Amino acid sequence: MQEFKINNSLIGEKHPVYIIAELSANHEQDLKLAQETIHAMKDSGADAVKLQTFTPDSITLNSSRPWFQTRKDSLWAGQKMYDLYLKAYTPWEWHENLKELTESLGMDFFSSPFDLKDVERLASIDVPAYKIASFEITDIPLIESVAKKQKPIILSTGVAEYDDIKLAVETCLNAGNKEIALLKCTSAYPTPMQDVNLSLIGKLKEDFPVIVGLSDHTKGIAIPVSAVTLGARIIEKHFILDKNRNGLDKEFSLDPVEFFQMVNEVRNVEQAIGEADYELTENMQKARSSARSLFAIKKINQGEELNADNIKSLRPALGLHPKHFYEILGKKALCLIEKGTPLDFNMIE
Repeated sequence: MQEFKINNSLIGEKHPVYIIAELSANHEQDLKLAQETIHAMKDSGADAVKLQTFTPDSITLNSSRPWFQTRKDSLWAGQKMYDLYLKAYTPWEWHENLKELTESLGMDFFSSPFDLKDVERLASIDVPAYKIASFEITDIPLIESVAKKQKPIILSTGVAEYDDIKLAVETCLNAGNKEIALLKCTSAYPTPMQDVNLSLIGKLKEDFPVIVGLSDHTKGIAIPVSAVTLGARIIEKHFILDKNRNGLDKEFSLDPVEFFQMVNEVRNVEQAIGEADYELTENMQKARSSARSLFAIKKINQGEELNADNIKSLRPALGLHPKHFYEILGKKALCLIEKGTPLDFNMIE
């Protein structure tokens, strides 16, 4: 059974679902807003805070060539990728401050690096885990560098085909790192429901010997809650302090009230899943006493035959099991049986 620890948080099949609040670009380049958001994440029930550690140069070139422009079908269409990432990046100077704040509130803090320099920066502040973003799952040198840190590595699979996932997992294993999680992810922002494909969670569990979860970009909380019923042990969701603000990712982020609702529903679903066996819970054992059994529904005199007119299956379960109904038809009463009496073999000849 796969499991690993991030600080004191145990993650795996037998442990509570690990819930990550993603800050991403919703800090609007305002440190105070970032700090307030982390406080709200704690109040909303998050287990961890995740950042993205990059500069625009970690991801793209400052070029006007058409392939360095944002996609025309994206929320951020009509600008250079470099300019978008200039608005979105989290200043490195904030990281240690935000890590200390997060940990003082009892949550874990880690980040997604986007180049080898970012990996080393995060190592310098001793993050307890690393996340690989969806579009970086094919960046094998980056994954290898992270895996060699021998900390848990969480990989989003948004744009990955099977061979990409297989190569990424093998890269981690070849680096001696078995503390791997794969997050089912759809890299569409926000994600249309028809593109979610939650069924892949079960397939990932079958195909790879790792912990599986969900990184979700849909609107609302239905998908992450549903994912838990399919075996997701990690849930990652973008978080925004106020949707009336201008956070770049607000269209697929949850505000504090929504995130709190998601956490509560995840915890409820965890309890509801239970174990795949037929053993009755204590409450169901009590309820079983209200099941059916055989009763006299008329006064039956000594020596009188039992028949369908004077015995019947009724609630509660105080008498013979209803399976004995046909067995005792035609038999005679050994004593007077008053109406409403639960039947027992010692009453029957």
